[in-house]
Amino acid sequence: QVQIVESGGGLVQPGGSLRLSCLASGFSLDYHAIAWFRQAPGKEREGISCISSSTGVTVHADSVKGRFTISRDNSKNIVNLQMNSLKPEDTAVYYCAVDRGYGSSCSVVSMFDYDYWGQGTQVTVSS
Repeated sequence: QVQIVESGGGLVQPGGSLRLSCLASGFSLDYHAIAWFRQAPGKEREGISCISSSTGVTVHADSVKGRFTISRDNSKNIVNLQMNSLKPEDTAVYYCAVDRGYGSSCSVVSMFDYDYWGQGTQVTVSS
């Protein structure tokens, strides 16, 4: 059974940093595109960062470019999202999503490109 679990969320002051982790069980992340989405109250789910499977190419939405970094640790079956210079507008529930297709490139355009989702982790940026 595939299970995706996010961790690392919490409360942080503006300008601070957090690192989110996406851990998969029952499934190897090695050959699959992984993305992070977020959803703020009253807003649609937004794709922010993704990493392709074979090339390791990453994509970041303009809203987080230069501040967020996505990376893989295949030995631990984890994908991390390092978030720096956090802003109040980054407050949201953050979700990890996995494309079950093999060797796929990634996109942050549509949540429908992804098949497996975690339950989300809350990130709150506030002073």
